[in-house]
Amino acid sequence: MAAVCQVTGAVPGFGHNVSHSNRKTKRRFDPNIQKKTYYVPSLGRKVTLNVSTKGIKLIDKRGIDSVVQDLVAKGVKL
Repeated sequence: MAAVCQVTGAVPGFGHNVSHSNRKTKRRFDPNIQKKTYYVPSLGRKVTLNVSTKGIKLIDKRGIDSVVQDLVAKGVKL
């Protein structure tokens, strides 16, 4: 599964692991992606989304209908 949030568009960040001796090796900061199933009344069915925890909070705040409407407008297949 790709580490991309369908709601917020959060993608991995990149940086370095820094040791005590200050040696740097590449690393990747993945967003906290969760697979969540929501019932969408306007569609009359359940929709499974890959969302970050920030995306889950956004759905709780705005409502699933509003978020799904924005996703459909962007052309995301649900």
